[in-house]
Amino acid sequence: MKSFRKELNFQIPERMAFVNITSEVEACLKESGIQEGLCLVNPMHITSSVFINDDEAGLHHDYQRWLEEMVPHAPTEQYRHNDTGEDNADAHIKRQIMGREVVVAVTAGRLDFGTWEQIFYGEFDGKRKKRVLVKIIGE
Repeated sequence: MKSFRKELNFQIPERMAFVNITSEVEACLKESGIQEGLCLVNPMHITSSVFINDDEAGLHHDYQRWLEEMVPHAPTEQYRHNDTGEDNADAHIKRQIMGREVVVAVTAGRLDFGTWEQIFYGEFDGKRKKRVLVKIIGE
């Protein structure tokens, strides 16, 4: 069995945004040479997420609005975590809601997606450098 590891780097200018990273993950898969196996994609930060869904702007707008209504950034004083001098408690909670990682089957050298599925990086505390791990194992 082969193993492949690569880090993708992001610096999102907005506090919250969703970025389609499917093509970057597909490039990793091609580079790995693995034809059958599993592909794990996860952010290496506790204020960001990786998830699978449709690449549709209205849906992404709805997610952002819903997350901000459920877990508003301000007032920052409402969160005990922010007593430490941080202002990103909401980002930690939003990450928990959207999930940590995705695992996608690899079949015949391709990501084995359902209709409309794409991989997204979700940023909830942007404006600084962050990494996403792509780990692929298989034959």
